[in-house]
Amino acid sequence: MKMTKKAITLGLSLVVMGSASFAQSLDDAKKAIDAEQYQKATAMLKALVQSQAKKGENYFYLGDVYLKRDYIDSARAAFTQGVEADAKNPLNYVGLGHADLASNNPTSAKTNFDKAIEVSSKKDYTPYLYTGKAYLDIDKPDFAAALPNLQKADELDDKDKEPQIFVALGDYYALQRKNSEALGAYMNALSLDPKLYRSTVQIGRMYKESRAFSEGETELKNVITADPNYGPAYRELAELYRQWADFEPASAEAKNADAITNYKKYLDLTDKSYESRIRYAQILFYAKDYKSLEQETTELATMNPNDPKNVVVLRLRGYSAYENGNYPQSLEFMNDFFARVKDTTRIISEDYLYLGQAQLKNQQDSLGIINVTKALVRDSSKSTILADLAKSYYDAKDYKRAMETYAIANRFNPNAKGAGSLLNFYYHGLASYFYYGQGYNAKTNPSKDILVRADSSFATVAKFSPTTYDAYLWRARVNNLKDSDTDPVGLKLPFYQQYVDSLAAHPDKQTATAKKNMVEAYNQIAGFASYKEDKVKAKEYWEKALAINPQDATAQEGIKSLTAPAPKAAPKATPKK
Repeated sequence: MKMTKKAITLGLSLVVMGSASFAQSLDDAKKAIDAEQYQKATAMLKALVQSQAKKGENYFYLGDVYLKRDYIDSARAAFTQGVEADAKNPLNYVGLGHADLASNNPTSAKTNFDKAIEVSSKKDYTPYLYTGKAYLDIDKPDFAAALPNLQKADELDDKDKEPQIFVALGDYYALQRKNSEALGAYMNALSLDPKLYRSTVQIGRMYKESRAFSEGETELKNVITADPNYGPAYRELAELYRQWADFEPASAEAKNADAITNYKKYLDLTDKSYESRIRYAQILFYAKDYKSLEQETTELATMNPNDPKNVVVLRLRGYSAYENGNYPQSLEFMNDFFARVKDTTRIISEDYLYLGQAQLKNQQDSLGIINVTKALVRDSSKSTILADLAKSYYDAKDYKRAMETYAIANRFNPNAKGAGSLLNFYYHGLASYFYYGQGYNAKTNPSKDILVRADSSFATVAKFSPTTYDAYLWRARVNNLKDSDTDPVGLKLPFYQQYVDSLAAHPDKQTATAKKNMVEAYNQIAGFASYKEDKVKAKEYWEKALAINPQDATAQEGIKSLTAPAPKAAPKATPKK
């Protein structure tokens, strides 16, 4: 767990829970901790510390619940008071060691753990058990240090009476994804105490992580049936449905709704902590409930504004504002988010994506494309965002920007995988052709590299969709422009021929537009044949054009020209507009 150094005064002024309503036993407090009802447990333990001031165990569990709530200084104070109250109780030394680990002081932690062993009896397994648990309950578990302690606890409990040892061993293996070993340990714990619901919840979690969702659902629902008020079961069930939704798109909406319902139940049964509400907000995002997300994150932003985790809230505020159409606010949040994130390894593809999209919506196109591209570097599936932008440029006849934007999108999906991806290549080819045509007609001498890239895009369409006959037509038009103006070699011919041959073999595809394009193809083939003084072929293809459209002026003039002197250059089609 990540510990933030917070403090709660342990003075008598805050210990106001000594009334009969909080006079429960230590076992009640431990049950509340297990159920993640930390505020309730804190109140109980404060009352117990008041009424049983010499009992060191009360201080240990009070300190432990402070650790779970990220209050390291308060936990240390509770453990210190526990040592003062009962210097021979080993648990508070273990607690001090745990606080040291949370403060990244392993040397001091080892000293306190050793002191716990020193003051305990030789047959007492508890200091070893809780030392092992402490080594597991930190940001980066120290498995090498945890295992010997857990094994020693197991050895001292030679009659296997303590189920918590098996739970801890299960956690040791589960954290390393050694599910078979973990399952055995949890089952041993349940054989000693069938009501040890956390073991069953852990088993359900392992099923979830193995994508055995139905089995995990069964385990978790069994816990809820046995104890409808056991909050952690609802949390894990929510997480299971959330992940299940990703693997079954057809039922994703229902699964996400179940995730929200169960996480709400978890919040109602526990403390609605800042951390658990952040996770709830994340679930709302994945479930695409952006209205609820905006409301939740607005409230969260005021709870702990100086908490490092507030940057996650800021991220989600930027996401929800964008999805709810509040683009200026989204850009403000995302800019603030990037300004606050110091560790760039924590930036994910969605961060760049939402920043880029917000910039695009706020007419910051250059910056927007840069950041959406950064998102694509991390996750190429996001290329649809750039494709939509490129299409808007294309529709506005801003062919240069359309060409450039489609090129970026296609770079991240070179094999045209996914719905609509071939259209990206098709429109890249069109935008490139028209952009070149604008320069050609304006006599600005555009680079023929533009045509090379256009031809490559149409070739990709033809490769992956051979029945898209228009790809052959556009390759012909592109290659017509690629060819020399003064000494053409007929680069267009094979593609025009492929176009008419394909349609000739499929009369059902010969729409009015297709027939018009076939006339163009026949005229282009005939014109080049005439240029090469192949009058027989020229006549054949002009006649094919006239067979489709007897009024076609180009073909009519072509037939007449066969008796005239040969042209000095092959006819070149004007770029289509």
